[in-house]
Amino acid sequence: MTTLSRRHWLAGALKAARVLQINACAKRRRALTLAALVLAAPATAMSTGLAPLTDLTVAAGRANASPWVFAGLPDQKLPATRFTLEEQGGQRVLRIEAVGSYGNLIHRLTGVSAGELSWRWRVQTPLQAVDLRNRQGDDVALKVCALFDMPRDRVPFVERQLLRLAESRTGEDLPNATLCYAWDPSWPTGTVVPNAYSRRVRYITLGAPGREWQSVRRNLAADFLQAFGDESSTVPTLRAVAVGADADNTGGSSLGWVADLELRAAPVP
Repeated sequence: MTTLSRRHWLAGALKAARVLQINACAKRRRALTLAALVLAAPATAMSTGLAPLTDLTVAAGRANASPWVFAGLPDQKLPATRFTLEEQGGQRVLRIEAVGSYGNLIHRLTGVSAGELSWRWRVQTPLQAVDLRNRQGDDVALKVCALFDMPRDRVPFVERQLLRLAESRTGEDLPNATLCYAWDPSWPTGTVVPNAYSRRVRYITLGAPGREWQSVRRNLAADFLQAFGDESSTVPTLRAVAVGADADNTGGSSLGWVADLELRAAPVP
């Protein structure tokens, strides 16, 4: 791997891995300026540890006010993707707007099995010039991600060394396997597409975005094996679930919504 390729990989790995980790100083700074989510979770949803998005308040200085935390890039200079809750059809839904921006909402989990993840989403303004195959087009109008606690020894040798180098620079524990669901009409539904910057993140494409609400239900264990089965034959537990959108590579704008995000035990065959 050349020095230039290594730099590109590190930059991409940090961007991809930011889906999970935020350093404490950055978290405290953001707590003073960004809205924090306050969530009230019904017992059925909380049985897997994933709290639903139900309420939004400004919580200055309360970094731990919610299990859902905003995560951007290290020392991010880009605008932050905007997350707000609004009413649609008598139901509270999460509005996600990206304007040349980057950002995720992360819900950390511990020891939670990879069950069944379901949600509804729709896009009113899709991104133009999106192509997950290359860095210039590596943006998504909406994404839902599952981060897996895959052992580091399952990662190929060169990538392991680059992850360690990235961790030494950031002081953060970076995830080894992140699976994201996203729309990309250039691929058939169900295609696995490695992230253009780092294979530690892989997409499963779900076709073309629609203006009407679409319901999605995914078996995380089966999808993990489809995406990362070349590295692990066993399904690890989850580290986090995330939602987000970014338009920093294409410089475009997008607007969409996510609702009814739930993580349940996988159905018995």
